[in-house]
Amino acid sequence: MKLFYKAGACSLASHIALRESGLPFDIEAVDLQKKLTASGADFLQINAKGYIPALQLNSGEVLTEGAAILQYIADQTLIARLAPVNGSIERYRLQGWLNFIGTELHKNFSPFFNPAANSEWKAAAMANLERRLAYVAQQLEATPYLLGDAFGIADAYLFTVLGWAKHIDLDLGKWPALVAYQTRVGARASVQAAMKAEGLI
Repeated sequence: MKLFYKAGACSLASHIALRESGLPFDIEAVDLQKKLTASGADFLQINAKGYIPALQLNSGEVLTEGAAILQYIADQTLIARLAPVNGSIERYRLQGWLNFIGTELHKNFSPFFNPAANSEWKAAAMANLERRLAYVAQQLEATPYLLGDAFGIADAYLFTVLGWAKHIDLDLGKWPALVAYQTRVGARASVQAAMKAEGLI
């Protein structure tokens, strides 16, 4: 498999999941402005949506959308136990978290990386982020990871998104549970390896 990524972007979650899985894979960076991969390929021919992540399977098929890619990776390796079994209530709780992170956290960070976003839009997004992060912090006061005692794909996604806080002057120190969580997840060998491979540490 090959993961197309941009360093530090949402594709980092898929990269972490791949390293956790133990599955063989390659990575290739994408210049999202030029829509070119590091090897010079037209990224739009790989993913017509023009954004990352994109996961090219051994068959040549390409999966897009982070939540789908994360679940695909988890389902390829039962040993790593990165997601609950399909059809279980725990799996639907996982999907709830993936949707929450994607729509309530990820998307509320977007205005801060959009040159066209005005101050009112950013202020509304920041207010939303603070409310949503308070909710997540409350959940993480009870358990070390989103679904309990075991690290999973939702944690890879949440860790990635929380990492953007430093780029928008959002102090996670308001929520000690989030700071402890970032430290805990960030110390994992898979996270360290993925971040080193992307030049983030």
